[in-house]
Amino acid sequence: MCRLLGVVTRTPRPLADGLGELALPFAELGREHRDGWGIAAWSGRDVGPRIVKDTEPAAASPLWDEALTGTRSDAALLHLRLAGPGLPVVPGNTHPFSAGTLAFAHNGYFSPYDALDGLIDADLLAGAGGDTDSERYFLRVLTLLRDEDPVDALAHAAADIRARASFASLNCLLLTEQALHAYADEDPGSEVSRRRGPDFFRLRYRTEGDRVVVASSGVPQPEGEWSVLPYRRVLEIRRSSLRVSVHRVAYDGVGAA
Repeated sequence: MCRLLGVVTRTPRPLADGLGELALPFAELGREHRDGWGIAAWSGRDVGPRIVKDTEPAAASPLWDEALTGTRSDAALLHLRLAGPGLPVVPGNTHPFSAGTLAFAHNGYFSPYDALDGLIDADLLAGAGGDTDSERYFLRVLTLLRDEDPVDALAHAAADIRARASFASLNCLLLTEQALHAYADEDPGSEVSRRRGPDFFRLRYRTEGDRVVVASSGVPQPEGEWSVLPYRRVLEIRRSSLRVSVHRVAYDGVGAA
């Protein structure tokens, strides 16, 4: 399984500063989630976020510190990978996955990994860079984004997985030019959830004066300062305003709270 961290700040700053007190404990999680890491960060480029990946553990990778200190950004997602059984630790399987102005990272798994292949546009499936269920999740989101907005696309893709596969967690982050989105869902009866406990797949978010952060469990999240993202909800953090919305999405509509 993996760990997720996202941040949106009011103005661009070194990513290490934007993450602040979360940077070190998140990197320390890489001692367990040691099968690579990746960062997608908007850094002033018009063509899309800067993507940095490595197959080494974050805590042992010199590229990790370089990426945190050398990237100025107002919106970023970070991923630590713990590879599923039999999945190789190679760049093509390392999150985040990206396409144009979009980047995506997933925490969890579903099986079979190709359960969505019939729902992915052929041109996107042909361009897959690896062989993970997580990349297929992203390709299904990309397919849906051709007709839907990001909030609907995330919820729709997750519903497709629930209908066609067994899964542990569908938690994910999607970074677009306009916003950082997070989606939360798990199967509490899965082997991972039963072994790890009810908090392992919880996503929480925190709104402060000049930043909003969203994170998996494992980093400090003092009670009363962080809010739980309810399952089957989409969190949306707008880059332009730091406006936070939690969307409750049905197949036929969206409601925001």
